[in-house]
Amino acid sequence: MYTAAQSNASARPPSLGHERKWWTLAVVAAGTFMSALDGSVVNTALPVIARETGASMPTLEWVVLAYLLTAVSALLVFGRLADIYGRKRLYAGGMAVFTAGSVLCGLSPNVHALVAFRVVQALGAAGLLALGPAVLTTAFPGAERGRSLGIQATVTYLGLSTGPAIGGYLTHYLGWRSVFFVNGPIGVVVVTLAFAVLQRDGRDGRQPFDVLGALALAVGLAALLLALTEAADRGVRDPWVAGPAGAAAVALATFVAVELRQEHPVLDLRLFGNWTFAASTLAAFLSYSSTSAVNFLMPFYLVRACGYRVDAAGLMLISTSVVMAALASPAGWLSDRLGQRLPATVGLGVTVAAILALRGLPPRASPGDVVWHLALIGVGVGLFTSPNNSAIMGSALQERQGVAGAMVAVARNLGFGVGVATGALVYMLRLQDLSTSLPSPAAITHAMHDATTVAALFAAPGVLLSAIRGRAVH
Repeated sequence: MYTAAQSNASARPPSLGHERKWWTLAVVAAGTFMSALDGSVVNTALPVIARETGASMPTLEWVVLAYLLTAVSALLVFGRLADIYGRKRLYAGGMAVFTAGSVLCGLSPNVHALVAFRVVQALGAAGLLALGPAVLTTAFPGAERGRSLGIQATVTYLGLSTGPAIGGYLTHYLGWRSVFFVNGPIGVVVVTLAFAVLQRDGRDGRQPFDVLGALALAVGLAALLLALTEAADRGVRDPWVAGPAGAAAVALATFVAVELRQEHPVLDLRLFGNWTFAASTLAAFLSYSSTSAVNFLMPFYLVRACGYRVDAAGLMLISTSVVMAALASPAGWLSDRLGQRLPATVGLGVTVAAILALRGLPPRASPGDVVWHLALIGVGVGLFTSPNNSAIMGSALQERQGVAGAMVAVARNLGFGVGVATGALVYMLRLQDLSTSLPSPAAITHAMHDATTVAALFAAPGVLLSAIRGRAVH
């Protein structure tokens, strides 16, 4: 039987030395940090962009949405293209497109051009986010896969958590265009290194590319994420929610019908016949859904119920990301020695328990009380993520590594959308009911308790999935 381990071993060139794999990690870490950073770095600059360009709030929203929707819709497309044409050229090309898009964003003459160039930037970012895990899985032996993916997860968390702070600093001292220009010189260095150190993987481009499946998938994912994003503000019956949701259902149904008939599909649905792959991917989605709901709701509780300033609330919220980043790499190392199941299952179990423990936070909780609750969530997520990612990558054959890595990013981004939409909806409904009978701080606190409890229950099945999945092959 031809296993993932045999496929990986046969594809990994014998000349891939110790130094090359660490240079490969450096290239992937840089690309991961930059692409994760740019998902949030612009948020802090939006008020300044609005003042200088005269853009309205609905238009400004698309500066963020254009990046998010484009990146999500292109992830699996990049994964499949890399499996056909080679990961080195697609990863380096993605970095080049991302760098060029960043410079064009900085040169934008108006906000409409900025939105258009954010699409270009996001196309490059999709290549970086989709292919990073596959590049590392090829460069590192199975016994070190968890460690390398753990370092990548650490860098991802750092990019996501430091984006607003870096964006605010650059905008304040150098103007909003510097938020984009800073990627230029860094990107040039990373592209040069990528061509120099990434190993060619021998793809010959002879397999056809499924254009119709790729188009249906891109439209379906973008429409689904748009519907989830708008649902929090507009409600599920609004045309801006119902329309995209209907389009997503049609497009994704078309995608499945096309893929089942394709000899060389964009997403080989047989991957989900591998129980380890399917269970790990679903567990990742449930984990990201629950934690994104918490991340969305806690600022409202801290500012409106506890009375903290926004900057103080931001510092407390960083505690989750700091602990996650600190534990991601050690958890990956642990999974290389004990297997993925134990640390991932314990981690997601801790996450669920920590989110449920938020019910113990009162109105006007002390900073110490808030920080240890959020840090405990970081412990759970830090233990779960890199072992779970290692299980996903280890369960896919070498010729499907690009798509497998893209699925990690798709699960993360769709989880963010579902979590925020669900958390916001439960919070708003409960706040409306409670506001008539309780003072505002108490009503906000109880609404947060109920919404985060739903988030914890959402992730609970992931603990079972993580516990009963098989072991990924090294």
